[in-house]
Amino acid sequence: MSTAFSMAPLFRQSIGFDRFNDLFEAALRNDAGSSYPPYNIEKHGNDEYRIVVAAAGFQEADLELQVERGVLTVSGGKRDRSDENVTYLHQGIAQRAFKLSFRLADHIEVKRAALVNGLLNIDLVRNVPEEAKPKRIPIGGELPALEH
Repeated sequence: MSTAFSMAPLFRQSIGFDRFNDLFEAALRNDAGSSYPPYNIEKHGNDEYRIVVAAAGFQEADLELQVERGVLTVSGGKRDRSDENVTYLHQGIAQRAFKLSFRLADHIEVKRAALVNGLLNIDLVRNVPEEAKPKRIPIGGELPALEH
């Protein structure tokens, strides 16, 4: 018995959603596989979102955000220890390096990022350009010739 999931029925009446198939395949594979550090994805209103990453022990200089080809990557590096004479009896605050990736939908942009009380807040906003917004198409008259 095959465990493959066919997307064909969803695409019968859809045009231009080819990337959806890739998204579903990536979700099924669970490429990330890591839950460190913990994070929340919040929705504030219709077009505003926030990603909150628990970055306890990290400073702004230890964190990096990058957006490339619609993927937001948040990475943190372990900073150099200035006091090597410390012996931990218990070390429960993990400060290991991490990398989180979030695929952004079309027209989603990073508005700002701030590290507050050990939480990295990344505010996102959907900015839909006028040409991408719905518009009413009048019916009537002759069609202009298509240019090639």
